[in-house]
Amino acid sequence: MKNPLFIGADPFILYWEGKYYIYPTTQVHGENTLADLGYQVYVSEDLENWENKGFALSRDDVKGDRCFWAPEITVRDGKFYMVYTSEEHLGVAVSHSPLGPFKQEEKKWLSENRAIDGHFFIDDDGQAYLYYVRLGGGNKICVTKMSDDLMSIDEENEKIIITAEEAWERVDARVTEGPFVIKHKGLYYLTYSANHTRSQDYAVGYAVSASPFGPFEKYEGNPILHKNDTIVGVGHHSFAKVGENKWICAYHSHFSTNQFRPRVVRLDYAEFSESGDGEKDVLVINGPTGDPTL
Repeated sequence: MKNPLFIGADPFILYWEGKYYIYPTTQVHGENTLADLGYQVYVSEDLENWENKGFALSRDDVKGDRCFWAPEITVRDGKFYMVYTSEEHLGVAVSHSPLGPFKQEEKKWLSENRAIDGHFFIDDDGQAYLYYVRLGGGNKICVTKMSDDLMSIDEENEKIIITAEEAWERVDARVTEGPFVIKHKGLYYLTYSANHTRSQDYAVGYAVSASPFGPFEKYEGNPILHKNDTIVGVGHHSFAKVGENKWICAYHSHFSTNQFRPRVVRLDYAEFSESGDGEKDVLVINGPTGDPTL
């Protein structure tokens, strides 16, 4: 697989009707960020050739004026729902196409309290959950239920489920963020990134639970995606299932080993490996791979 793909951060990958869509935090070479404008979307049929289709969400169509970070999408009842971060708050916008435009009929936040990095998870029974990151005293991953229309959350019953406690998670700042859940063999694999995104030790780990609300047990082999000699600062990922036991993991890395921004988007394959001793299957991300920079 060709790596890196293009400039961007916090990429969400969607596989829909034979095409791949990536929605990153928008950046450009030579500038810090264009994230005050919304989110662009890139489309490919082969994972090699990507076309920028312009802004899928523009700030004029939603609540929030700046700092549009880390979008994620789910599909329900023929509509596409995007949970987005702006001004360190979460909102949900809707479109009839994966290309957008994603809009809010009522411009509002999901919560008046600060939060970032929203992630939809729809369980087998149709119940929707939102995983997200609360700020203050270190970034903490939380979960709560969503309404059936995905327009509100049960904030009173949110639960903190992951905090930065392990040595690999606390190299630079007390940060756990970018949650993404895969359900596998009845278990909930909560993947997340740890450390400050500026750190070369930014990396991905996971924890497992029998319930969407936990308790989650962190994998003893964490991190499962981390730097190598030429590619650093890897994380804030998402997955798209493309086979029986085959996933594509989208994530970002630093621009180079001596330059943090602009970050670049990368793809690698992931899979579950049997432990061999009857214990939980192990999630493996086969990366980072490719060239150091564009």
